Amino acid sequence: MNKVLKNSWALFLGMGFIMMAYGFQGSLLGVRAVQEEFSLTATGFMMSGYFVGYFIGAATIPNIISRVGHIRVFAAFASLASLVILLHSIIINPFVWFLLRVFTGISMVCIYTVAESWLNDRSSNKNRGSVLSIYMVILYGAMGIGMFLLNFSTPKSFQPFILVSVITSVALIPILLTKKKPPTFKRIKAMSLKGLYEASPFGMVSSLFYGTIQSALFTLLAVYATSMNFTILEISIVTFLLAVSGAVAQFPIGKISDMYDRRKVIVYASFGAAIFSIFAILVSRQMYLPGSLATSKTWFYIFFILFSFCSLPMFSLILAHTNDYISKDKFVAAGAGLQFSFGLGAMSGPFLCSIFMDIVGSNGFFIFLFFFHSIIGIFGIYRMKVRATVDNPDSQFFPMPQTITPAGIELNPATEHIDEPYSDKVKEILERKGVKYKKSEI
Repeated sequence: MNKVLKNSWALFLGMGFIMMAYGFQGSLLGVRAVQEEFSLTATGFMMSGYFVGYFIGAATIPNIISRVGHIRVFAAFASLASLVILLHSIIINPFVWFLLRVFTGISMVCIYTVAESWLNDRSSNKNRGSVLSIYMVILYGAMGIGMFLLNFSTPKSFQPFILVSVITSVALIPILLTKKKPPTFKRIKAMSLKGLYEASPFGMVSSLFYGTIQSALFTLLAVYATSMNFTILEISIVTFLLAVSGAVAQFPIGKISDMYDRRKVIVYASFGAAIFSIFAILVSRQMYLPGSLATSKTWFYIFFILFSFCSLPMFSLILAHTNDYISKDKFVAAGAGLQFSFGLGAMSGPFLCSIFMDIVGSNGFFIFLFFFHSIIGIFGIYRMKVRATVDNPDSQFFPMPQTITPAGIELNPATEHIDEPYSDKVKEILERKGVKYKKSEI
């Protein structure tokens, strides 16, 4: 563990600052959009731009890293993210903000890919689980801290945007000063959607709907809280609870999923999240009233924590469930395919959720969450009736951040490297040159 920290401290520190800025930015834009009186539909459209950019970046970044290298790509896109947030404070327009969010999404997926491929290169089969755990703690912890920065200046001014830019720029310092040699980037093949569906229909479909849920949850929570008349401190608290409680829940729920049919755990977690969404609505009736007229938010916080406990470990559960039905050598490809499916759903999440909120009111946020969690649960019940569970000893649950890329999925200890067998042509060349190779490689 000490060796991991010694070799990767610069990367961990840089990612900590990046995630601090990311957490701050998400809450800041949501609150500012309400204060600028953007319509809910316009706000949802604007926020969805991040996931459009994330999807575009995920498809293009491998070529860029292969040509330019890790450090230059990290520096370039961190600088782009730092510049883009400043433009938000200059041009106040939903459509312009949508375009800026697209660039933010492209920048962030590039940064994640660089960091995770770098960590994967520096880890071994013995410590990859520890590396991923540290990475998760830093991501969620720094994101939670960033959300509290909202309290230090009013979102209506330009100072918070400058602070986000400064924090993002600071992230460059440890990365650019590191003396460690960057890794050779390995391009990861994704499974086709057809192949992924044939391997695990429930895995692919639930990943699609869960992307819809997650994108809306993280981008519109601050919008919901602001519309419910939460103070800036209360907005910081509720967004912090989302990040931290979801991270803490990964381990106990994961252990349970290794003991029982994983589909049952996903179904129970989905319906649990749906139920706690309804409870959150029931206790929120008078929260929006001003001053002492508002009811206490304690029960809302409790039900929201329970909701996060059920909902946030879902992607890791879906990934582990999909791995139950495929061979070990396809784990990373399947993870990349699930990320593709997740991204397709994520692009529509904020916009669809904003329509719910526009029609029903602020609590349309939780009605949206109830609806899509219920769909996952119902489809899971159906799949359990048409397909028996299997026991795949190579598949195990391991916590994954919601932002994980295919390069990061390789950090899962279950995806240890498997040498591809040599082709007959390669064998012939090796034998002619007198090169010995292992039987396992044949």
